Amino acid sequence: MTYLPDRMGSLANYLTAKAGGLADVSAALVKALSDQGADVHVALPDYRAIFRGRLVPFLEKEQSTIRQIMPDDRVHLAQDRAFYYMNRVYSDYGGENTKLSVTFQREVINNILPRVRPDLIHCNDWMTGLIPAMSRQMGIPCLFTIHNIHTVHETLAHIEDRGIDAAYFWHHLYYKYMADEYESTRKTHPVDFLVSGVFGAHFVNTVSPTFLQEIVEGRHDFIETPLRQELTNKVDAGCASGILNAPDPAFNPSTDTHLKKCYTAATQPEGKRQNKVFLQKHLGLIADARAPVFFWPSRLDPIQKGCQLLADIFYHVISRWWDKNLQIVFVANGEYQQVFRNIVTHHGFHDRVAVCHFDEGLEHLGYAASDFILMPSRFEPCGLPQMIAPIYGSLPVAHNTGGIKDTISHLNWDTDTGNGFVFDVYDANGLLWAMEEAMGFFNQSNRVKNRQIKRVMQESAATFTHAVTARRYIDLYEKMLRRPLIPMPLNE
Repeated sequence: MTYLPDRMGSLANYLTAKAGGLADVSAALVKALSDQGADVHVALPDYRAIFRGRLVPFLEKEQSTIRQIMPDDRVHLAQDRAFYYMNRVYSDYGGENTKLSVTFQREVINNILPRVRPDLIHCNDWMTGLIPAMSRQMGIPCLFTIHNIHTVHETLAHIEDRGIDAAYFWHHLYYKYMADEYESTRKTHPVDFLVSGVFGAHFVNTVSPTFLQEIVEGRHDFIETPLRQELTNKVDAGCASGILNAPDPAFNPSTDTHLKKCYTAATQPEGKRQNKVFLQKHLGLIADARAPVFFWPSRLDPIQKGCQLLADIFYHVISRWWDKNLQIVFVANGEYQQVFRNIVTHHGFHDRVAVCHFDEGLEHLGYAASDFILMPSRFEPCGLPQMIAPIYGSLPVAHNTGGIKDTISHLNWDTDTGNGFVFDVYDANGLLWAMEEAMGFFNQSNRVKNRQIKRVMQESAATFTHAVTARRYIDLYEKMLRRPLIPMPLNE
């Protein structure tokens, strides 16, 4: 891992080099794997400036807990002054991030792998894209997980200048141009880090079975041909799969300390009512427990998240359900934030729409207070909000793609099936139709609504867990090792 997993029990509350949702997912996965008996090691850069600033209160209170969750000999810090004085995980300069990635991988390849001698290596995304090639050369099975499709390119000469003997495994890397011979390749043929991870790994997985299928079938024009082709090769060879992520266990309405009122599936009507009114008053919205509240929990990115679809119908939606005091709450950063602020100001929607910067506490409260979440993503490699929301009794209104398709189905209260409202055609009318479907459910009797929300909450809490995800990974690890990873206890 290129970060210390976030929310790894008490450890991650303070000792964290979080780099987005990937960190959250990997953190809980590591803990779940450990809970099921796997011997897990974690490699991460030694971000001394970050770690020292966050460890003081933690060491005083919970040092014993750290050792229980992740013993010192299982955490391997990559040493280099490039990491020591950084105050954030990612640099604002793209080239610097590539250098940090290569530096980290140098330490893993030269020092950590020879010392640990693992049975299997699990890498994530482009930041670890060179390690599968080394792993293949060493004969160690390697799983490469794709969380997103970003990549970088760098020549062998630059990689070697950072202290990696790439000549040892150069033929297991993927190059931007055809590479026939090492010497003629090293200075002129850039290595594609993400595709190299796929090419060199023994097995590949995406974090959504549907997203893998969509890539192989060429449904997304932004997926570059090399990545699609190498994933297709892995699928054809039977060496690719999709394993869904799961939400952080901290997302639990019965124990969530960020809520005004904790609740369970059985007590959700009153719990959600109190949280809704509290959120409305906190944000200066109309305080009305009967008002439908839509929550936007994802970054406001028009390329992936579909926020422009909502912008196109924004005035219509607010006006159509004006008498019901329909409200929309954004707790998200991104370039489209200002667009929605401008719409709110122009139409005077300040008591019906709140546009807030991301805040962890407000995010948790948003799930608990809302009736629906909006997730009209153009594509979704996995997605977590659509799994978190049903746990809190907030039903997703979402585009039927990628990880959303794997986790959300259209609700039918007559047959007691489904957990959200999905649309197939990616446009503003599709989103509007799904919101109308959601409002159709909202207008049902309390008896109907409460029965369905209770069912959805119970089913989601049982399904969207890291215990389930960890078991699937263990099954895959065992398949790769061709032996049980965790020995079964002997019958007495």
